[in-house]
Amino acid sequence: MLTPRVIERIVEAALDEDAPWGDITSETLIPEDAIARAELTSREPGVFSGGEVFATAFRLTDPAIHVDVRYADGEAFAARRTLAVVSGPARAVLTAERVGLNFVQRMSGVATLTARYVAEVAHTGARIADTRKTTPLLRAFERHAVRCGGGHNHRTSLSDAVMAKDNHLAVLKDRGVSVTAALNGAIARLPHTTHVEVEVDRIDQIDAVLAAGVDTIMLDNFSLDDLRAGVRRIGGGATVEASGGISLESVRAVAETGVDVISVGALTHSARALDLGLDIRVDVHEE
Repeated sequence: MLTPRVIERIVEAALDEDAPWGDITSETLIPEDAIARAELTSREPGVFSGGEVFATAFRLTDPAIHVDVRYADGEAFAARRTLAVVSGPARAVLTAERVGLNFVQRMSGVATLTARYVAEVAHTGARIADTRKTTPLLRAFERHAVRCGGGHNHRTSLSDAVMAKDNHLAVLKDRGVSVTAALNGAIARLPHTTHVEVEVDRIDQIDAVLAAGVDTIMLDNFSLDDLRAGVRRIGGGATVEASGGISLESVRAVAETGVDVISVGALTHSARALDLGLDIRVDVHEE
């Protein structure tokens, strides 16, 4: 998802938002010939994500700016490390500073939180996945950050896979349509490559869904005992996904029930921006 085209489109929009008619502070206060050097430093440990996004913010502002990213996306770092060095025309460096920093702080925060979840379930066969609870228009950035933290991505969008949730099933029930029949009909119309997942919130819903031969069954907001029972009931007939209010404190126990996937909305909707700083030194050339 995180192609150069996607990065440039989003970063350019962010720069336009932040300086729609230019940066009047830098343009009126900073000498035109001033050169700046800035270091992106970590004020706490974490997992790096967004190096190319960070660099693009400066490059789009002024191609004369050079950015040396010193950590790879997905690489862990300690506090007080230099993650990247920026050098070039001071006005442009100052203009791009906040946009570049906002993105790399946000993405590194998502990667760091994801890595914590992944570490909690490392002794099991469960994988940690994100959800569609992403910041509108920033899904590509946030989902890249999840992968940097060792997590996996769920479907990219509504167009990628069938995922029948509780509200879909409620409509079918209201129309008097059998869930199994509806799913069989949908699967018959879909390309054979399309993944089909169904969410259930009670054990007694599993059999009707399983009978349709779906690929994944999501057990939503199940207790630990019910998760174990659900895994036994499905018996390998589909991939088992657990979801619903799963925290760092509870994820280990959820993984130990035997589920295959644990989807966590908090990876993207509740991640704290990592504390990174951009310390700038400016030199003015005098004739």
